[in-house]
Amino acid sequence: MTLLQPSSIGSPVARRDGHLKVTGTAPYAFEQPAEAAVYLHPVQATIARGRVTAMDNTAAQELSGVVDVLTVFDAPELSDTSDGELTILQDTEVHYRGQLIGGVVAETAEIAREAAALVTVRYDEDRHDVELTADHPGLYTPESVNPSYPTDTADGDVDAALASAEFRVDATYTTPIEHNNPMEPHACIARWETGDDGPRVTLYDSTQGTHAARSALAPVFGLEPEQLRVIAPHVGGGFGSKGAPHSHNVLALMAAQRADGHPVKLALTRQQMFSLVGYRTQTIQRLRLGADADGRLSAIAHDVVEQTSAVKEYAEQTAVTTRKMYAAPNRQTSHRLAALDVPVPYWMRAPGECPGTYAAEVAMDELAVACGLDPIELRVRNEPDVDPESGKPWSSRRLIDCLRLGAQRFGWADRDPRPGKRVVGQWLTGTGVSSATYPGMAMPGNSARITYSAEGVYTVAIGAADIGTGTWTTLSQISADALGCELAAIELQIGDSALPPASVAGGSSGITSWGSAIVAAARQFRTDHGDPPAIGASTVAQAPENPDAEKFTVQSFGAHFVEAHVNRDTGEIRVPRMLGVFSVGRAINARTLRSQLIGGMTMGLSMALHEGSVRDPRFGHVVTQDFAEYHISAHADVADVDAIWLDDVEEHFNPMGSRGAGEIGIVGAAAAVVNAVYHATGVRVRDLPVTLDKVFPGLP
Repeated sequence: MTLLQPSSIGSPVARRDGHLKVTGTAPYAFEQPAEAAVYLHPVQATIARGRVTAMDNTAAQELSGVVDVLTVFDAPELSDTSDGELTILQDTEVHYRGQLIGGVVAETAEIAREAAALVTVRYDEDRHDVELTADHPGLYTPESVNPSYPTDTADGDVDAALASAEFRVDATYTTPIEHNNPMEPHACIARWETGDDGPRVTLYDSTQGTHAARSALAPVFGLEPEQLRVIAPHVGGGFGSKGAPHSHNVLALMAAQRADGHPVKLALTRQQMFSLVGYRTQTIQRLRLGADADGRLSAIAHDVVEQTSAVKEYAEQTAVTTRKMYAAPNRQTSHRLAALDVPVPYWMRAPGECPGTYAAEVAMDELAVACGLDPIELRVRNEPDVDPESGKPWSSRRLIDCLRLGAQRFGWADRDPRPGKRVVGQWLTGTGVSSATYPGMAMPGNSARITYSAEGVYTVAIGAADIGTGTWTTLSQISADALGCELAAIELQIGDSALPPASVAGGSSGITSWGSAIVAAARQFRTDHGDPPAIGASTVAQAPENPDAEKFTVQSFGAHFVEAHVNRDTGEIRVPRMLGVFSVGRAINARTLRSQLIGGMTMGLSMALHEGSVRDPRFGHVVTQDFAEYHISAHADVADVDAIWLDDVEEHFNPMGSRGAGEIGIVGAAAAVVNAVYHATGVRVRDLPVTLDKVFPGLP
């Protein structure tokens, strides 16, 4: 693979969209121009399972300013009902509490919300099932896990190896439901116009992929792709929840069908986001590790139980990372699902890798204690020479370098291995470590268009999305280096399905997928038009297949180091220091890369100590529906968080020499916190989040 010679790439260039954002002039979905707009507020089911028998709209329709009321009895008919999450208002069945069963359209958002509350609904209620247990009678084996990994794997004889192992760990770890909660709630504006050539539909949406949204929504309404245009130039975070459209998008388009050309605006409330736009599935994970007298693994077993929805399956790949992280001759992984009467789970930053690595890396810490080995040394001894799952060589695996450099920077050598022995005032103090990895992912079907649009100006167009990660800046840098011009010469166009096709911003795949298309287009442009080109010269090209894709296993790696303080009188937990060291290939932009890494680490801290949605089994809904009750790390919780990366170049993945970095920051971070709390106190907490009530009874 021919790599770019970096010039702009690697520089800590300030965000090109930064001024727009800090001045409040960057248009987000709900702020797009929409003359004579009307406003939509959903009506949601208040039972978890059953049927709607009646909806009385009289009071709502009589309220001044109400334009329309949609119900399960009179909504437009959908053309494709194969997606259970997107199929709404087509029958009277209720599959989970919070499901959309109607909507009110009014002249203002306030009137719509008031009128929605006036709709009276009667139900025929059935018994519901919303509780996940390790022995749930409905557990089943999915055909595959996200996106298409084998559900189960087995190599060797795990049970025999465990029986003969010198040291063993057999423990169960749980993670709760977690909700993504991006700063910008999910919102959209839908405009449905009908002309002589049929419908023309525009959707301004807060989405991680305009083309992905169009591909999912167009068939639902019987539209050809070119009849639906999705626009999203700026997105205020997503963390996976905006990686695909959800039922609220369908409701907005339904309302727009009946709005006589008026744009329909819908912004979900924070409370509604806890039932409509996905969440991280709850997991119950059993880890069994066996090691010989030297601490070398002889067996690894990772068996996962998690929840999905009765209305649509989502199977998270929780144990997949365990298949390749450490060397062991006997390995086994499995996934089992319980289909519950709950909303559909979906992607949340590093889906699968994040909760799976949490459990596996805490189990490794427990094995280190059992073996009497330093946790870093245990990991070094179990470093695989090749990918244990496929047998392929690594394109680059510098995990040991990350561990060694991090240990040096963090002062690991001064650590007393005995837990609960270091006390500073009223605080028990300890340190923890964990490893991290995330796959190198590249999505197919990406194209870019380059046009010499004016003297000294290259317009680079691709339907990519910037969800706050810095795509406006990094793709401009890649374009400048690929064309051999100054960064100021690049005019970037993204966030519109009318532009050349681009994959979703997810799986840490964006820069690789989009950047490869831009480089291909730039190289073809120079071949076609030379330098300087004529004004108006243009080239469209698709990212080529990577010839090394089947030859190597491509992964990013990292190591997390955490210092934890636990108050010996109250059990209060504080984390004054976190360090992450990563191998992610070449940095495209040093400033935005560090932001992504420390953002992921902060989210991992939040996962470890605070986050967890609570579902009331009596009624089936999440009761922690705001930031007063769904706790996330605040400024006071985030102290010294630092991230550094190795100086390396990925030679087998893309022409930029980079690998994905958006998600690896969260992978393993929670485990390092848990391991540090154990080292401080001697109390091992296996059920996230680690709250003081779980620590306090065992304090020395």
